[in-house]
Amino acid sequence: MYKRILVPFDGSETSTKALVTALQLARESTGRVRILHVLDELAYLSGYEYTGAVLESARRWADECLSKAMEIARSSGVPAERKLLEAPGRRLGDSVAEEARDWEADLVVVGTHGRRGIGRALMGSGAEQVIRLAPVPVLAVRLPDAPAAP
Repeated sequence: MYKRILVPFDGSETSTKALVTALQLARESTGRVRILHVLDELAYLSGYEYTGAVLESARRWADECLSKAMEIARSSGVPAERKLLEAPGRRLGDSVAEEARDWEADLVVVGTHGRRGIGRALMGSGAEQVIRLAPVPVLAVRLPDAPAAP
């Protein structure tokens, strides 16, 4: 069974659903969870360097996200840890894959919005990157009202 479950977490409703799912799986298999927040997209998306103030603001927000996730984990009684990974200019999928290898994860649980068509083209799909690049199985969790892919 899955003993080491990695969960990329960005504070969204879909990543919260993924976290809850990962905690349920970990509880059933007496496993543990690592909650990962990746600061990766700022330079990648815009091509601009950011000032220290913007980065500090992003770090504070990331810390708040991880604190929220740890509260959820503590309430579940599942052993959990948090990690903030700063990877400017790297794609989310690459960062998650590397963390899964380094931490020796058995499973990655990722939230997905289920975008398709122009929304997927414009917004990209972090979940798709994770699924393609992860060295271990990936469980993609979608909100109940998210559209199904054709």
